[in-house]
Formats: sequence, C-alpha cells, structure tokens
Amino acid sequence: MKSQIQVALLTSDEWSRLRDLRLRSLSESPDAFGGTLDLEKTYSEIDWRSQISKLDYLVASVNSRDSAIMSVEVLVGDHGTTCWIGGCWSDPQVRGQGTFRALFNFVDQHCESKGWQRQGLGVWADNIAAIAAYRALGFTEAGEKKPSERHPGRFYIHMVRESKGTHALD
Repeated sequence: MKSQIQVALLTSDEWSRLRDLRLRSLSESPDAFGGTLDLEKTYSEIDWRSQISKLDYLVASVNSRDSAIMSVEVLVGDHGTTCWIGGCWSDPQVRGQGTFRALFNFVDQHCESKGWQRQGLGVWADNIAAIAAYRALGFTEAGEKKPSERHPGRFYIHMVRESKGTHALD
C-alpha cells in the first residue's frame, strides 16, 4: 500500500508540531544543522511561535504522522535566489518514500504567491546522500565549497533550483 503524504504550512498555533519535529531532527542528525538540541529543547512556546513568525515551516506527514520538515525564508540571496531552504530533515523510517518531493511540490505550487521562485540551500559537502537527493529534485551546485564558521574543518556547498511553477514534480 502506498503511503499517503500530506504537506502543511504551519501556523503559530501549530508551534508544538514544529518543536516536536525540530527536536527529533536535532536528536537524530545532530551534525546536520546549525542549531543544537541542548539549546532548542530549552525554547518556550513563545520562542517556537516566534520561529514560525520569522520563517515559513512546511511539514510532510506520512499516514497522518509528521515525518519531514523544512523552512523557507524569503530573501534576495546568493546566486540570485528569492528564498532560502533550511532545516531539511525526514525521519529515517520514511526516507525514500517521497516526503521531500512532496515538500518541493508544495513549494512549486505556491512559488508565485510566496516568492519562492528560485530556491537556494546549503548542504555539507560530505553529505553525499543529501546532495544526490537535492540533485534529483532539480538542484545544481552553485559556487565553490566554503569553510564553515560554526564547524571548523567542515565545508558546505550552495545549491540552487528554479521552481517548476504551478506544475508538480514528476
């Protein structure tokens, strides 16, 4: 049976969904993000609501269980981007089942109204699986790899993608 994937744009009243997914992501993949579990688990409801007021958070639910997350920030960024994708994570139990494709389909369907036409993101240069997943979604590498200021000795790369407009990805 094929999994049912639903994508939602969180509202501030859904702050606990953001908290739960973000803490799960930091617990499961502590080296993948700029934030830390120790810090973010101390956030209050006000802190989580504040996060939602600053960025758009998309959640993919598989069979009604929140299973993947990403943030989208509208900005004029590097490489001509109109928005920056961050905090991408999916539960290991659903990886390979289309949660990221569903999230980016949502981005494509709302790109005009939200300003998400050209997306950029940063990914660790040694995260081969993530780079391959982003390439499969239409991202290409942009610029040279850069040293991380927060994690000495690690490097990241920028990747960019043009939205597919209102057409869902195949």
